[in-house]
Amino acid sequence: MMQKIKPIFLFILFLGFSVSAQNTPWQSASFEIIKSNYKTFKTTQYAHVFSGSKHNIVGVAPELEGLTGIELPLESYKKGTNSPLQLKFKEPVQVLVGVFQESDNAAYLQPNAVTNGKLILENGVTITGLAPLNVYAIAFAKGTHTILPNTKGLFAILGVVKSNQQLATRNAEKLDGRLWNPTYIIEGFSDEKPLFEIIGGENKAVIDEGMPGTEGIQGGFEGGRVVKVGDTYHMFPTERAGEKGVEMYYDRVKTKIGHWTSKDAIHWKRESTILQASGTYAITEDDNPMNDRRAAIWSYMPVFNEKANKWYGYYLAYTVHKEIQPNHSFGRIWRCESTVEGINGIGGPYKDIGIIMEPGLDSQPWEGRQGVASFFPYQVGDKWFGFYSGAYPFESWADYPKKSGKGWSVALAESNSLEGPWQRKDKGLQPIKTIHPIFVENPIVSQLPNGLYIAVFDGGPEGWGHHLPNMMGYTLSKDGINWSEAHYLAIETKVDKWWDIMRTPLCLIPEGNDVYTIVYNAIDLKKRFHPTGTVKVKLNRDVMESKLKELSK
Repeated sequence: MMQKIKPIFLFILFLGFSVSAQNTPWQSASFEIIKSNYKTFKTTQYAHVFSGSKHNIVGVAPELEGLTGIELPLESYKKGTNSPLQLKFKEPVQVLVGVFQESDNAAYLQPNAVTNGKLILENGVTITGLAPLNVYAIAFAKGTHTILPNTKGLFAILGVVKSNQQLATRNAEKLDGRLWNPTYIIEGFSDEKPLFEIIGGENKAVIDEGMPGTEGIQGGFEGGRVVKVGDTYHMFPTERAGEKGVEMYYDRVKTKIGHWTSKDAIHWKRESTILQASGTYAITEDDNPMNDRRAAIWSYMPVFNEKANKWYGYYLAYTVHKEIQPNHSFGRIWRCESTVEGINGIGGPYKDIGIIMEPGLDSQPWEGRQGVASFFPYQVGDKWFGFYSGAYPFESWADYPKKSGKGWSVALAESNSLEGPWQRKDKGLQPIKTIHPIFVENPIVSQLPNGLYIAVFDGGPEGWGHHLPNMMGYTLSKDGINWSEAHYLAIETKVDKWWDIMRTPLCLIPEGNDVYTIVYNAIDLKKRFHPTGTVKVKLNRDVMESKLKELSK
């Protein structure tokens, strides 16, 4: 009996070894760059591959992980004006060259030009905004060599490995980088110095399923705001309450706004329920008063009104249709006030005052079926501005009420006071496209020490058919009106990544010594419950001042 099993057992061991070896990082070889100031990079998630660009790696075959690549200047290689790349090797090596699948495009190196290389990885790397990348191994002897001296067009140097390395050929099935288009700037992984350094945080969720206070919350958290009063953090998240025994989608319909407190932004206590949605589905397809317009409540933003000496709350109430996407539709922004005066009245209770923004004759098609989808007010001099948002836009009003597209955009409203009336700035004719042209959600505004306005926001998921940054982002403004291109914070470089989809930052709270706390929501796809995390970042004041000068031009 044993004699019959043993060969099968050995075969399984060999097969397991082969699969394991296939996914083991290849052994790197050292090299020296001759007569150039090219930088190197570590071939890994978010690596910046080309100088003078915003392109970054967002997917890489495990065999390449941790190898040392060379950051080539994008434009000169695309134009064929680059100087030859010379490398010196202390031993025989194989140079791993990435060739983009851009046939008949003179700006890119063509595969037939790599005459002395072997294709080892099809679709081996995903680089934002660029075509799929095949990886070739080119053998070089010990000594100094010019890499692909007679070829033109852009390629990537992804690493150098020892010549005796066994490189198994396979299709790594990494996605087309053009799905991540337009490209975006990842903080610390570009030509620019980072404004914020990730200095650490909790390596697991700080509020998760089963913790005290989460009873009756089926789906976890999404959105809202955290503020700090004295030594206490106050969080007002959207609680995706749902009901036991009811489908997961209902977590997003029957919602609550909770009030939580903490002394360290790590250990949280639930204090009360501020608001409760009805959870009632719509009976018509359009924005009709027959429907319950407070079926779902989201995105509660507390703001202290110094003049009135009390806390105001701004929040979003939706109509919810069970079948038509997006199910959350025709958002209305409500304002409420704490019945307890003073800064310590933040816990309320709150009383509703009325609607400050809603769909109507002032709406624009870009606000879409979901707009008005969020609101955050902030002061600039004697005036107040507020980010408001739209989603699932209509190409024209002829598409109303069901034929919506994709896009998550923001624009500004303006008022002379927090009470309103609020008007869409410039009649809301166009959303702000300078931040990111496809996805900006739930911006929260504060000011840096030099007066720059900063808004942190949800940068959009990598999931559900979307190929977005999957990181929280920030944008800067000198005047509170014109906003810069977004930068994104890859916090998983310093914090264990317990999430699959990053969602919304709830704050940017200064703690002294240029350290800031960010509390955020994220999604672990293995769970129905969406947890909450926290991370700390440190501001670089030199970069802050350079940003101010840049935005002042």
